[in-house]
Amino acid sequence: MAVGLFTSSCNLPVTEVTSPEIATAAALTVQAVLTNSANVTPLASPTAREAENSENIESTPNFSQPMANVGEVTNCRSGPGTNYERVGQIFPTDSVKIIGFFPPNYWIVSTKFGDCWLSGEFATPIGSFTTVPTVTAPPTPAGGAPETPTFLKENGWTFSCYGPGQADISLTWNDKADNESGYRILRNGEVIAELPVNSANFAETIALASGQSISYQIRVYNQVGETDSVVVNITCP
Repeated sequence: MAVGLFTSSCNLPVTEVTSPEIATAAALTVQAVLTNSANVTPLASPTAREAENSENIESTPNFSQPMANVGEVTNCRSGPGTNYERVGQIFPTDSVKIIGFFPPNYWIVSTKFGDCWLSGEFATPIGSFTTVPTVTAPPTPAGGAPETPTFLKENGWTFSCYGPGQADISLTWNDKADNESGYRILRNGEVIAELPVNSANFAETIALASGQSISYQIRVYNQVGETDSVVVNITCP
């Protein structure tokens, strides 16, 4: 029995004794880990970062210079209508800057011959043309429609017929108006030419067979109205 008690005592678990220095070091290490873990800022999720970045990005509106093009040679005038003076002509190869709009269908454009009014019927706008300002029409001239032009008493119209059906035509008239926007030449009732203010003559060469007649008329106009000269009839012998 004594032997058995001795043997059992040898198999009992042995309790390890930790030195005070080791215990203190371990406690300090654990405390440092806990302290550092408390001070760590949690990382933002990808969704939160994307939302924050999107708020900091300022949106920039898309803008392109408003321009106008025409499909055929088009008159550009000093106001919104055919009774305004023609400032110049815009060609299909041109692209002009839009600087204003006049309802319902006129663009004010900047060209090499100055600012003028282009009918939207013949123009195609591109770019940010909805941002241009709306403008008012220029005032109409005082005094009403211009005074009617009259042909000169002598050589008011001359013509020369020659060759196989050719004729040289020359027209000369009195410029009586002082408030006109310009003149127009009518051949057989159709406008064939536009002339600037203070014009008093026009000439052209046309095909006109022997015995064939043709008529001419001078029209003066401004923003208020227009007046026409008498009709001149010419017939080649």
